[in-house]
Amino acid sequence: MSETTSTNEENKPPLNGRRAIPPNYSNDEENEVPEMEAFGLIPRGFNPRDYLRVVDIYMFKEPQEINKQEHHTDKYYNPRLIVRRGQAFQIQIDFNRPYKPETDQFWLELLMGRYPQQNKGTYIPILVGNVLKPGQWGAKIIHRENNSIRLSIMSSATCIIGKFRLYVAVLTPYGILRTRRNSATDTYILFNPWCQLDAVYLDDEKEREEYVLNDVGIVFHGNIEDIKSRSWSYGQFEENILDACLFLMDKAELELSGRGNPIKICRVASAVINSRDDNGVIAGSWNNSYDYGVAPSAWTGSVDILLEYYSSKQPVRYGQCWVFAGVFNTFLRCLGIPARLITNYSSAHDNNANLRLDFFLDDEGKVDTRLTKDSVWNYHCWNEAWMTRPDLPVGFGGWQVVDGTPQETSDGMYRCGPASVQAIKHGHVCFQFDAPFVYAEVNSDIFYTRVEKNGTQVVEKIDTTRIGQLIVTKEVGGDGMVNITEEYKFREGSDEERLALETAVMYGVKKQSIQDTTYQPQTDVDMDFQAQKAVLGNDFKVTITFRNKSRNSYTATTYLSGNIVFYTGVTKSEFKKHSFSAKLEPSSSSSFDIVIKSSEYMRDLLEQASLHFFVTARINETGKILAVQKALMLEIPTLRIKTKGELVAGKEASVTVEFTNPLKQTLENVTLRLEGPGVLRTIKKQFGRIPMNSTLTWEVKFFPMQPGLRKLIASLNSDALRHVYGELNVQIQKP
Repeated sequence: MSETTSTNEENKPPLNGRRAIPPNYSNDEENEVPEMEAFGLIPRGFNPRDYLRVVDIYMFKEPQEINKQEHHTDKYYNPRLIVRRGQAFQIQIDFNRPYKPETDQFWLELLMGRYPQQNKGTYIPILVGNVLKPGQWGAKIIHRENNSIRLSIMSSATCIIGKFRLYVAVLTPYGILRTRRNSATDTYILFNPWCQLDAVYLDDEKEREEYVLNDVGIVFHGNIEDIKSRSWSYGQFEENILDACLFLMDKAELELSGRGNPIKICRVASAVINSRDDNGVIAGSWNNSYDYGVAPSAWTGSVDILLEYYSSKQPVRYGQCWVFAGVFNTFLRCLGIPARLITNYSSAHDNNANLRLDFFLDDEGKVDTRLTKDSVWNYHCWNEAWMTRPDLPVGFGGWQVVDGTPQETSDGMYRCGPASVQAIKHGHVCFQFDAPFVYAEVNSDIFYTRVEKNGTQVVEKIDTTRIGQLIVTKEVGGDGMVNITEEYKFREGSDEERLALETAVMYGVKKQSIQDTTYQPQTDVDMDFQAQKAVLGNDFKVTITFRNKSRNSYTATTYLSGNIVFYTGVTKSEFKKHSFSAKLEPSSSSSFDIVIKSSEYMRDLLEQASLHFFVTARINETGKILAVQKALMLEIPTLRIKTKGELVAGKEASVTVEFTNPLKQTLENVTLRLEGPGVLRTIKKQFGRIPMNSTLTWEVKFFPMQPGLRKLIASLNSDALRHVYGELNVQIQKP
């Protein structure tokens, strides 16, 4: 007897003195459930076959059947039943004889994890009654025929989400008889934006179709003066993606009992999407070197990244902000939380969150790179998730900012949000989580400060309008862009904007007043800087214009610095220095052109072909300094995608991707990617080189999977040229 006891002891998990059972944060782990749970000694003649016995359970889990149709889960490429919480679904149970309600008693059990407990929501007994209450667990017989019954089962609108194991339990005088463990009856329960009692309820059907069911989106990038867009395949319904998303919550060690709360899920997910401090999904890289990984610009969607992480359990290399946001959006939509991808143009990365970005100038007006630590990102992408916020005062529910890009730590981990967009707009930055950081991203001012030789700081210019000038997302039901800046901030200079700022300062956002420094702006001379549209590999012209509004003649010593920059505003190298003296006549304008040659910028160009010009001018007669900066995106050529003939689901089709090399050099190490959710899985092909001016053609044969309007997305990546995209809308006919 003692031997048996010792083996049982070995199998038991180690306990610590703090808790009766170990933490329960794996959706995949299981406990053993007895098929016969005896109430005591069983008499010798007892035969379980004499009692009501379950022969089969039918789950109505095919995409065209009632459950997946009514629960909007028919697009998931998954053979199990997938339903949304707070809404009834149906199953059929076949017994060994007709069910007699007077004498037979049975119930259903849903279990999750290794230590199911009723008070934690991981063990759910579902009793059969006469009436279903909205949003509460219960079951009701809706049809009886021969040995079969059909049940309508209502789930709780607050239950935890994930994969449950289903058992049917039958009561006998001597114990409980259960069905055998059968993975075919496993049931996924997700958030339900269609259910009014759910925390993620969204009342507009068009918005639900966009923010939950659309599996392709648009990423807006470029800069404020040159907005560019590209498609991103979210692929939330593709095979194994749902399991991969549930695994992320296991990886983040979110207790199963907390998985009914979208606030908690968003908070832990924003940390696990990046690999900093927890070996999460994507490793970020902003240094233009992507050895042993994929360049961020080469990804066309989230599916490859999530599946690679799910199988390897190691961070996938590499990502930048739109990659983190694209994968986060897939995660949220897959679980049923309405989500959208946001782009903030001229986004402040304010290292000390004082609503002030400092650009320091030396005596001559050139930027002092030693002292300047803050940066303005050309754009930054994050996500918004839709939910109620019962933890905040009324009025702060709705869209919440969540950001998986690792920028600053929050409660000791690289994560951000959920922060209420409404709270950010009104300056109520005291409400969790991370509202001051997001407020600074969209509201900071830029200070141009000249540091004199004796260390005195003189503020030469304050730019209050550049940061957070434009905040956009994809429109509902189309590929266009919607300006949502007014959801984040009041109109620049309005009374409401000033009040929101005062509120933010009252709640602890640091705002240095101008009185702290000497500030005497130059008012009678304006300087403007314009650049003509520039194509990658070509020369182009920039123009500096002065407007002298005074009656005095001035001379301006002008300095132009052209830099190759990362899209985060950080400089890699200076490629152009040019200085000249400008004579400014009274009450007149003067323009000066400067030619930028391709030979000057091509050698060090980074993947987003982003140039940054900094122009400063010192008015010699007054000693005042004018400063202006501008980001410029070079036009990158696109890929051409063509299909032949009519596309029919299940029939072989052909697609061609073409690209002509526009550069005055050969492209080395060229990789092409092509994917389309519901059309074809990602295909990659490597090409050694493309000589200058020559055209590459790649033909792919494939079998379109689902009928309807779909999208093909392609990207090209090479040593000298990245961020090359192409896309094509295709109509796939029914067979």
